[in-house]
Parts: sequence; C-alpha cells; structure tokens
Amino acid sequence: MAANGKIPDSPPESAPRLGHSTPAGAIVDLRKLLAERFPNVPVSAATRLATGLSFLDQAIGGGLPKGAITELTTPQISAGSASLIQAVLQSAHRDHFFLALIDGRDSFDPQPLGNALLRNLFWVRCTRALKAIKAADLLLRDGNFLLVIVDLVLNPPEDLKIPQTTWYRLQRLVEPTSTACLVLTRRSMVSSAQLKIVLENSWTLETFQKAEAISRLKIRIQRSHLYQLGNERGKAN
Repeated sequence: MAANGKIPDSPPESAPRLGHSTPAGAIVDLRKLLAERFPNVPVSAATRLATGLSFLDQAIGGGLPKGAITELTTPQISAGSASLIQAVLQSAHRDHFFLALIDGRDSFDPQPLGNALLRNLFWVRCTRALKAIKAADLLLRDGNFLLVIVDLVLNPPEDLKIPQTTWYRLQRLVEPTSTACLVLTRRSMVSSAQLKIVLENSWTLETFQKAEAISRLKIRIQRSHLYQLGNERGKAN
C-alpha cells in the first residue's frame, strides 16, 4: 500500500495474481506460488460457507454448499454480481479464509477494496473462458481455498462453448473437498451445478449510490439438488 493510504497502480503484493501474459510455464509457476502463499490451510468441517449476506445465506440454507458447484446467473450486466464478489471478499477478511477469483475477462477492479481485503484474495486474470476453466481445474485440486469463484459474466457467447463434460469433471474434483465453487454466468450453462441462483436485478448508477445497495439484490433459486448430494455422500461413507 502506498504511503498516502491509496492502492498503487501496480499490482499490490497482498493480492497475488496470475496475469494473462504469463508464458507457457504458467501452471508450474502457479503451483509454486500456491505452495508459497497458502501453505497448509486448515479445513473447516462445516458443510456451508457463509457469504456474510444474510438475505442470500438464509435463502440457500446457510451459505454456499461446500463440495459442490453453485451457478449464479446474471441475465443483466448491471445485476450486482461485482458487488456480491466484493461483499464475499469482506466476509473472507472477517472470517479469515482465502478465496480465489478466476477473472474470465480480466474485469475485476481491486482499486476500491484496499490492501487489507486483498490479502485474502488470489486473483487469476484471464481473457478467455478456456483459460479460466483450466485455472479452476488446478485450484479445485489445491485444497487451500474455501471458495473458488469463476467469473464468466463478461465473456462473449462465442467464448463460452464449454462441453458439459468439463463441468462434470469440475464437480467431481470439488465433491471430496471442503471448497465451495461459485460460477458466475450470464445464462444458465453449468449442468452439473447442484445449486442454481438467478440475480434478478437491473441496477443503475443511482442504485449504487444508495446506502446498503447490496441488500437490495433480488435472487431466485432456480434449482437445488443439495439434498440429493448429501444423501449420496452419506451412502458413500
């Protein structure tokens, strides 16, 4: 952080990130960086990860399900998904856990957050959805993050031709872990998602200027297969 208390233009050391210009050895470099920055993080036994947003946590049974993919669809660009990411970052800082943000279109703006919140964030910058999926594949295997967010809201439709087998592979990766995986999309596309939520908002500049704007988010539960997932885990044990 700069001496005047503002975040400098250069990437803050407290928010490690993988840029889209990284060479072919990015995966090896990412593994090393994960081992250095997030060693042996204790795993919580809880089955839900609270987002800190009471209206959302109550609607989905206490928080995002661990060991499962949640898809949050935002049909409108200005639906509040960026504000939701910022709110979850505040929860991560308050509750002392790490989260990874895989930025599918290199659109995340850390400037308003401050270095304190960014210490809990691992930011992977991508420009293509395929790279974002590859990063998710790696981070879900890592086990150091209680939450992995894959933000594909701003990726164009032609970039989102992702085979459904890919989503099922990611679901199999996350199932035995204590990680919650949240995928943000413009339209429903993750068939393996155990929980599907729709943000039904169309925010304007005036909305953002109001106090507690985040509490004005309107959500709709589109699908929930969490009970079935819990039964399958019980039988496996």
